[in-house]
Amino acid sequence: MTFPWDTDDKPHEECGVFGIYAPSLEVSRVTFFGLFALQHRGQESAGIAATDGTTINVRRNLGLVSQAFDEEDIEALPGFAAIGHTRYSTAGSTLQCNAGPMYVDTNLGPIAIAHNGNLTNAVPLKEELEALGEVFVTTTDSEVLARMIALADGETIPEKIRNAMPKMIGAFSLAVLTENELYAVRDAIGVRPLCIGKLNEGHIVASESCALMTVGAEFIREVEPGEIIRVHEHGYESLGLGTPKQHALCLLELVYFARPDSELIGERLHMMRQNMGRQLAREAPVEADVVVGLPDSATPAAIGYALESGIPFSEALIKNRYIGRTFIQPNQQLRAQSVRLKFNVLPEVVKGKRVVLVDDTIVRGTTSRPIVDLVRSAGAKEVHMRVHAPPIMWPCYLGVDLAKREELIAARLTIPQIAEHIGVDSLQYLSLEGLMDAIGKGNNRFCHACMTGVYPVKTFSNLDKLALETSR
Repeated sequence: MTFPWDTDDKPHEECGVFGIYAPSLEVSRVTFFGLFALQHRGQESAGIAATDGTTINVRRNLGLVSQAFDEEDIEALPGFAAIGHTRYSTAGSTLQCNAGPMYVDTNLGPIAIAHNGNLTNAVPLKEELEALGEVFVTTTDSEVLARMIALADGETIPEKIRNAMPKMIGAFSLAVLTENELYAVRDAIGVRPLCIGKLNEGHIVASESCALMTVGAEFIREVEPGEIIRVHEHGYESLGLGTPKQHALCLLELVYFARPDSELIGERLHMMRQNMGRQLAREAPVEADVVVGLPDSATPAAIGYALESGIPFSEALIKNRYIGRTFIQPNQQLRAQSVRLKFNVLPEVVKGKRVVLVDDTIVRGTTSRPIVDLVRSAGAKEVHMRVHAPPIMWPCYLGVDLAKREELIAARLTIPQIAEHIGVDSLQYLSLEGLMDAIGKGNNRFCHACMTGVYPVKTFSNLDKLALETSR
């Protein structure tokens, strides 16, 4: 089922993972609230797996975290350690069977795995495993990854993980649960974020530090690329980084995906995005009366643009944050005004004014024109779009559901043509060099493939969101 707001001109989130080892706490309940903090990373399904030392119990369902679990589910997940998963499908359809965490048996006992990322070689790996007699019950690369680990050589689970890692090309940040321990695993180039924190006498792993804050945990550090961390009754320990490779943290995590209250590469993202807005104002100045950000992800950059340019910042677009939570179809009249289902404009802020409209990305360009028209209909005299990231010109194969290349507006049109298409008086993007300057960490530790077409790992021509379904 497709709704008008589903065409929101944004890259879609990947997944969120959470894990906790804390014998003194009700771990499934803590996991539930940790997943709440990671809801922005996936809204299709949610799941929790917990261990009491003898059994790993799993509860998974479609929908938001608040829809996927009830009190009965939490009570059915006793134990001292748990992992959780929120999913947005980048490999496999929105099916009940594809909800995480994945549960598989190994010769060392059962394991459950919560996965954020994408394997670019999932199809050949699946075919290899099927030739060995494995029967798949899902259509997601997370099951491929879980079975690769389960069948890998090794006398311990960490040995199995370490031996499987070189065979899995792509992005994977994992929370792995055994009957007795919790592991945090990050791929060798660190495409997707993962961090560890402390709560009372226990420890937590999570995709983002905002989840630690939500449950009252103290941030310790990020999991390093290629690192395996073991969490057990005596605390946590690093089992090493494996074979170090170049770092390639996804730039869109910094620009758009991760929550602004999260900390990545040692910086709070709200402040980093303000720096992006400041750099954007230096690169793309314009005479205007007010700076407006598209809520919510572009707001910090809009504030930065205003601070640097001296043009006042004001909220003008009011977002309905609940519109995607209904299954009631709008009638034809409302479908024709789909952007109004998600945004209203404050006419008093823009009427008769020259407006700088700051956004983080333009993917297909499908909703940019309606939003610009909405601002103009409220009385804006001029609308100048400023984007605090470079143009998105290439698809992602590492955990972000971007459009195909032929659907990406920046791959088809020049910047002046895009400006005409979306109906703005001017359009400018932040340069890649400017983005790196705003981040201030050097350009050799990030994946910018969606902007440059230079991928940090091998990709395959048959890569497709539904490739594991068509390969059945």
